[in-house]
Amino acid sequence: MADMRIPFFKPAISEDDIDAVVDAMRSGWITSGPNVQALEAELAAYTGAGYANAVNSCTAALHLALAAWGIGPGDEVIVPVYTFSATANVVLHCGATPVLVDVRDSDANMDPAAFEKAITRQTKAVIPVDFGGEPCDMAAIITIARRHGLKVLSDSAHSVGSLYRGRPVGSIADATALSFYATKNMTTGEGGALLTDDPELSDRVRMLTLHGITKDGWGRYTAGGTWRYDIAEFGFKDNLTDIAAALGRSQLRRLETFNEDRDRVAARYLANLRDEEHLILPSINEANRRVWHIFMVRVRNQQSPVPRDEVIKKLAERGIQTSVHFIPLHYFTAYQRYGNWKPGDFPVAEHIFDGAISLPIFPEMTDAQVDEVCQALREILHPR
Repeated sequence: MADMRIPFFKPAISEDDIDAVVDAMRSGWITSGPNVQALEAELAAYTGAGYANAVNSCTAALHLALAAWGIGPGDEVIVPVYTFSATANVVLHCGATPVLVDVRDSDANMDPAAFEKAITRQTKAVIPVDFGGEPCDMAAIITIARRHGLKVLSDSAHSVGSLYRGRPVGSIADATALSFYATKNMTTGEGGALLTDDPELSDRVRMLTLHGITKDGWGRYTAGGTWRYDIAEFGFKDNLTDIAAALGRSQLRRLETFNEDRDRVAARYLANLRDEEHLILPSINEANRRVWHIFMVRVRNQQSPVPRDEVIKKLAERGIQTSVHFIPLHYFTAYQRYGNWKPGDFPVAEHIFDGAISLPIFPEMTDAQVDEVCQALREILHPR
């Protein structure tokens, strides 16, 4: 296989990022401390959320929110089938039951009608997922949730910086989980955050994040602190380090630039591929601001002379790395063992998956690289 000359993703790490991490390491405080507190304040200010809890992954943020709400055995949580497994795994980790629903063909986001149809007396919450940086139809989802007394936990792993009808993602749902994984629009290496306007939820999440301890290390070991603490309930080990938070703070200062660069790449893809008959391009919702975490095209397998899997293989042979987002959850062995789902149960998600290819997109991607990917696609899809 050819060397991957055009990677699927390349993190944008600057000298300022490196200096921030070095400063944190030299400070003598490398676990959760002043940088974590500062990152939380800066995230809240950036998103318009009342409170931010920095944690070690988006998965942890989702799990902590459900746990803090007391969701457990006998409860149901509605989740889109077209998502990364973490969205549903956290429901199982709480002892609750994930209920899978289909998505919309236009944007691969949760179908509000499918969500409402799936509600039962046991339903306690819903987790809509912002696919690729495009916000879900939150007005419809929240209206349905309020009518049935359900919590709304937005999985916004892809959408930090997005706007839904002018409102920042993070300021809309009852709680919002962000990801700062290596490939995300900003990174802490590994990390995430939970955003909310509910001070009680934020306080309980803070306690659950670190073993259920009533005071973290920063509060115990700084001036005026005390060694004495209590274990108020049985918590977890989900805290973010100050090293990671230092990187996150530096990245957050450049997030708007990162997202503008992604806009540039996406716009060039759209312009180059707009007439390609064998591809379905992402739809654009002008009411929202999408941050283009993923640029997914879909091969029209029924008419294309080259099917999706072969397109991916031939792109790799040319040194172009791609991915697929996502494999529907009911296709996985663990979920087939758990539930009664089978192929055909979620026709929209299955149809999207059959043709999906996530093309390279990252802030430092050049116009020439975008053009090369597009030219390769055209040559592959139109063999001589």
